[in-house]
Order: sequence, then C-alpha cells, then structure tokens
Amino acid sequence: MAEPTIVHSAFVIEQSYAAPPARLFAALSDPESKRRWYHHGENHKVGDYRMEFRVGGVEEWEATFNAGSPFPGARLASRGVILDIVPDARIVLAADMSLEQRRFSVSLITFEIAAEGAGCRLFFTHQGAFFEGSDGPERREEGWRKLLARLKLEVERVAAEA
Repeated sequence: MAEPTIVHSAFVIEQSYAAPPARLFAALSDPESKRRWYHHGENHKVGDYRMEFRVGGVEEWEATFNAGSPFPGARLASRGVILDIVPDARIVLAADMSLEQRRFSVSLITFEIAAEGAGCRLFFTHQGAFFEGSDGPERREEGWRKLLARLKLEVERVAAEA
C-alpha cells in the first residue's frame, strides 16, 4: 500500500487576555489591526491584502520572502473564506496556502472567545491537511503560537491607547 501523501493534524492553543471579549474580537475582525499582528513579519514583505469581514467574505494576502529567509524571493499566498461569525464570541474560516502558486495546505481555523473575569480567553483551533512539500503540522503550530503572541501584544497596545 502506498504511503499517504496528506498529513492531517489538529491542535488547540489557549491564551488569556486582560481585555474584554469585544477588544479581542476587534483585533481579529478589523482589517488594519489584523494586518499588524498577522501579516507583518521579519522573513517576508506583505504585498496585497484584503479582508471582507462578513460571512462569505474573503480574506486573501500574498507576501514575498526576504533575502536570508528559507525561500528568498518566493511568493507565499493564502485565500480564505469566512464561514461563521458570532460577534465577540466566534470566527471560523477555511483557508489555503500556496508557495509559488503550488497549494501546500488547507485549514479550518476557529477563534472562540470566552469571557473570563475582567478579561477573556481565546481558544484557537487549527485543523489542517498538509500536502507534499508543506511546512507540516509542527511548524504550523509553532507559527501560530508566534502569531497569537503578536495578537496579544496588539490587544494590549490597543488597551493602552484606550
């Protein structure tokens, strides 16, 4: 029997915030806020980015890897569709990722927000199918942990400005 060519994976990351659910939801749903914490990175430069925050709305972006990165000059892209929104409580989207126009993964991503005292807790669930040549589940989880740490900084920054 042939070896499977798709690796399936799921992981959950929990994180507490010293901010109300509405503030966390805003950082996830506002295109400019999300661009700050999600799209800017030291290994790439974001080009096109667009987010229509509504059920059925599209979130898509592309980035070019910098020199010194694992894939200098290569184009990374993602296209997602928002499947469900419950204000201040839940966002679900399905997305794919490609490198140089070759799709290497698809994901179902869920952000669940629960009030917790004066703050809130995020339950982030990533379910993925990783194709040949993908980054794989371990690297994807590592990447999301870094992104969610940046999300926390974004929420704290907005709280400090309020």
